[in-house]
Formats: sequence, C-alpha cells, structure tokens
Amino acid sequence: NIFKVIGGVGCFKMSKTLASYLGSVRSSLQAALCLENFSSQLVERHNKPEIEVLGCKELILQPLLICRNANERVLIESSINSVRVSIAIKQADEIEKILVKKFMRFLMMRAENFFVLRRKPIQGYDISFLITNFHTESMYKHKLVDFVIQFMEDIDKEISEMKLMVNARARICAQHYLANF
Repeated sequence: NIFKVIGGVGCFKMSKTLASYLGSVRSSLQAALCLENFSSQLVERHNKPEIEVLGCKELILQPLLICRNANERVLIESSINSVRVSIAIKQADEIEKILVKKFMRFLMMRAENFFVLRRKPIQGYDISFLITNFHTESMYKHKLVDFVIQFMEDIDKEISEMKLMVNARARICAQHYLANF
C-alpha cells in the first residue's frame, strides 16, 4: 500500500496503476539524469543542450516512452548533457481539454520561474521540461525527479478540482436562471 500525506492533514491511497506508472517514470528519470558538461562539437566555446540542437546523432540516446493509457504518457529524451521530459495529461472530455490547455498556457507563460520548464511543449504533448547538466550541478538530482513526479501527481488533481468547480458554477447559474421560469 502506498500512502501520501497531504499537508499533514490526512492521507489517501494512490491507485496501483498510478503508483506503478509514477514509479516507472521516477526510475527512468533517475537513470536519465546522469548528465555531464559537454561542449558543442560544431561551435567552439558553446555548450547547448544537445537534445534541443540535435547536432550529433551519437550524443542522443534512444527516447523512452512510458504510457499509462492512450491519453497519459511521458516521453523522456536523453542526451549527453540534457534531458527533455514531455508529458501528455489525461483529457477525458472537452472541458478537461480546455482546462488543460489554459492551465498549461498559464504555466508556460511563467516558465522562467520554474527554471526547467520549456515555453513550448513538444508536438503531441501538453508540457515539456528541459533539464540540463547545469541544473543537475546546481540542484539535487533527486529533488528534480521529485519535482517532476509531484507535478504529475498534482496536475491531475488540479484539473479534476477545476472541472468540479466549473460544473458546480454551471449548476448554480442554471438554477438561478431557471428559477425565473
């Protein structure tokens, strides 16, 4: 049984599929974050994330796709000095699609506050993180992994809460409107 404390108040049981999905992502990220400083082979005195530049194929590792279902998946692309983590978030209906799009846009507009968040996600994914060797040198690797996992756990909860609030507000508006008839 996997339990998580929420704000020291209570706890809930995480589903086994979610726990195994997040465990797979966690172990894959820990393995992928073995990064080192590597200067560009094309331009002298430049150190660009090789996963973004795609300059030399021998520096790029095979991408790893971890799927929970058809809608929820994580793509981990590794290179010698950077890792790009792209996340597709569950979107069951039109309301969730709109909420995810607006919430991700809100977060990406504030990407400089998150350090590892990319401003534009990879095609087919909702949000992307770019972790470079400079991030792993200045931050703890396990904290970076914990941040991504915590983000994945919380984003589903946030979207579900927003959907419930939208539905509750729509119900109140409908009751108030129909009360006149």
